[in-house]
Amino acid sequence: MKEKNQHKKLPINKKDVLGFIIVRLVMVTALIISAISIQFSTSTFMPLLPFYSLIVLLLVLSAIYFGLYIWGKFLTSQVFLQISFDLLIITVLVYISGGLEHSFYLLYIFEIIAASIVLSKRAAYITAAFSAVCFGVLLDAIFYGLIPYFGSDPDHLVTHGTVLNSLFFAWGMFFIVAFLINSLMGKLRSARSALHQAQRELDTKQRLAVAGEVSAHMSHEIRNPLAAISGSVQVLKSELDLSEEQKKLMDIVVNESERVSKTLDQYLSLTLNREQDLSEIDLSDVCKETLFLMKHSGEINGGCYVNGNFHSSPCYYYGNKDQFKQIFWNLINNAIKSMEGYGTLTIDFSKQANDWIELRFRDTGQGMTEEVQQRIFEPFYSDFHVGKGIGMSVVKRIVEDYKGKIKIHSDVNNGTEIVIVLPQKEQESQPKLIMGD
Repeated sequence: MKEKNQHKKLPINKKDVLGFIIVRLVMVTALIISAISIQFSTSTFMPLLPFYSLIVLLLVLSAIYFGLYIWGKFLTSQVFLQISFDLLIITVLVYISGGLEHSFYLLYIFEIIAASIVLSKRAAYITAAFSAVCFGVLLDAIFYGLIPYFGSDPDHLVTHGTVLNSLFFAWGMFFIVAFLINSLMGKLRSARSALHQAQRELDTKQRLAVAGEVSAHMSHEIRNPLAAISGSVQVLKSELDLSEEQKKLMDIVVNESERVSKTLDQYLSLTLNREQDLSEIDLSDVCKETLFLMKHSGEINGGCYVNGNFHSSPCYYYGNKDQFKQIFWNLINNAIKSMEGYGTLTIDFSKQANDWIELRFRDTGQGMTEEVQQRIFEPFYSDFHVGKGIGMSVVKRIVEDYKGKIKIHSDVNNGTEIVIVLPQKEQESQPKLIMGD
């Protein structure tokens, strides 16, 4: 199965678009207030008609942008269009305010910040570049007399040094702001991601706490009937004249009763740190034993085929047999459900160059969506119509107890591959790996 390495583009955040429109309206309001204040409190020249025409244009465009936002389609194109028009309007505003006489060119910075927040890092640098181009073209046009000077003093001389100094200062400021806001937004996005992950882990722990509490109450209620069933079957086995097949079936009842009892312990291990009896085991034998039990209990039918190197290659590991039987049972059971009774499951055990081993389970089932892959280890979450959604939580907890890792590679309609990686540790303190030839 090929691993899916394509990075999907994240959709634009609709709340950020609305925030952009609102902040834009606040900026327009601030411009109106500042212009009126300057006009009536000082003798500074300010052409009222062109300025207020721009204000009206900005308000009309804001209403259009808000309508497009309500429509909810092509939001990315809308933001690009909004920034482009804003850059042109800011350039006109800088021109009618006297070019270098006022600091309205600082409004370019607002667009650079908005591009980084709403769109992406690249958009911030592109906006900074276009801001530099717009401001540069305006100053060159004023300096070379291509457009009339629109300042308070028509005879004001704009020197070459003043133009160059203003250009380099503004350009440097634009790109420095783009760099700083991108760095800040990168940290903010990382913080948001970490917070989201922490919230998910907190929700998982809360579910685990519920699972542990329920299991603790159910444990002794179930163990007594199981012990009675197991004892009764053993008595019948010793007193009745049974065939070999019937004896195997009796053994399955006893073994499965014990497994259910131990499964309760596994559920408890989701929330309780409990010491396990460790010994050297052959994971291949554990896998074959698990498959034998699943076939005779009806979990695996004739339409599902299981192959892989576990049939012929021993894989010795220092761990707990029941824990690994629980891992294998859950992974195989999920694969059978995913294949809906027809398909091939390949189980391979291999040793890596760093002395870690890989337990690889690859099926030809229906696969999983991105959402399912993200939630599959949550307790009580299941993508199947049957099942309680606890199995993969148990698997993950056991793997983490062995300081291992579990990875999922899956595509819808192209099957699923689950890889468990286990490290080699010292026998005295942690599970130890011994890989057979």
